[in-house]
Amino acid sequence: MNALVCSEPGQFEYKEIDTPIAQPGQTLLRIKRIGICGTDLHAFEGTQPFFSYPRILGHELAAEIIQTDAEGFSVGELVTIIPYFNCGTCVACRNNKPNCCTQIKVFGVHIDGAMQEIVSVPSYSLVHTHELTLDAMALVEPLAIGAHGVNRAGVKAGEFVLVVGAGPIGLGTMEMARMAGAKVIAMDINSERLNFCKNTLQIPYTINARTENAFEQLQIITNGDMPTVVIDATGYLAAINQSFKYLAHGGRYVLVGLQKADISFSHPEFHKREASLMSSRNANRQDFETVIQHFLSGEIDASKYITHRVAFNEVKANFASWILPETGVIKAMVSM
Repeated sequence: MNALVCSEPGQFEYKEIDTPIAQPGQTLLRIKRIGICGTDLHAFEGTQPFFSYPRILGHELAAEIIQTDAEGFSVGELVTIIPYFNCGTCVACRNNKPNCCTQIKVFGVHIDGAMQEIVSVPSYSLVHTHELTLDAMALVEPLAIGAHGVNRAGVKAGEFVLVVGAGPIGLGTMEMARMAGAKVIAMDINSERLNFCKNTLQIPYTINARTENAFEQLQIITNGDMPTVVIDATGYLAAINQSFKYLAHGGRYVLVGLQKADISFSHPEFHKREASLMSSRNANRQDFETVIQHFLSGEIDASKYITHRVAFNEVKANFASWILPETGVIKAMVSM
């Protein structure tokens, strides 16, 4: 069968590989859709932590069950998966946090992923998608990342939540915070992304950190209080470090974005705020179910996010362009 392999940073090649054979506890899936994630783009750039080459990318997916031993699932059913495969026995798993398992294997990151015709995945990873479209199924995972970050922050109705970074993960985080009742502020340096936030997602406040004084704008928006929640969805060191300055006294700062270097901040400034600093890694089944319910209720529209579509055999030719800001990609979707 055909697969697309990222052999090294900046290099893809299509290869014929063996079709997997189902083993006990595993399910065979025929891939139908693959969403392109920031993780995939960073892997292609060579900037993704915890990554090695060669690798078959892809973990946002919609698929059809070919063979399964998962209770309650059937051959022919359309599903998505929770692509963070966990050990089940470590301290995180025992405390119901499989999303940060000590031995975690993320599909398409630590092990080969969805950019192949048929895959074998742990049967416990399957998620019922009810009557969702294939596009919506492939969007559940990135939106679940946002739902998990909002849950980590403990977002409450009426509070100001600043989301830094208007990429796909940031946009999903904004939607989840808005649906939690927060007054959401979007910050980015890309004016087109900020227009998308305002006009398509109905985010009430936007700040262009390149052309505006972000600190002053936040003071104006929050009547001098500053946001009680700041969520980084950029994964860029300068943005992460700068955002400590935007946090209200008593506030919570959640790092959803990930990068390789050490973060730094003023201890006195952080301490006097009695601030909380948290990471938010991946998502859990509850987050997936939350997103699916938002899709089913019509609160989230999958078509808003998908700006580019390609067939599987066109990915190699188009992938590098999706990194460029001028391409205007929000979410690229691959059809198998």
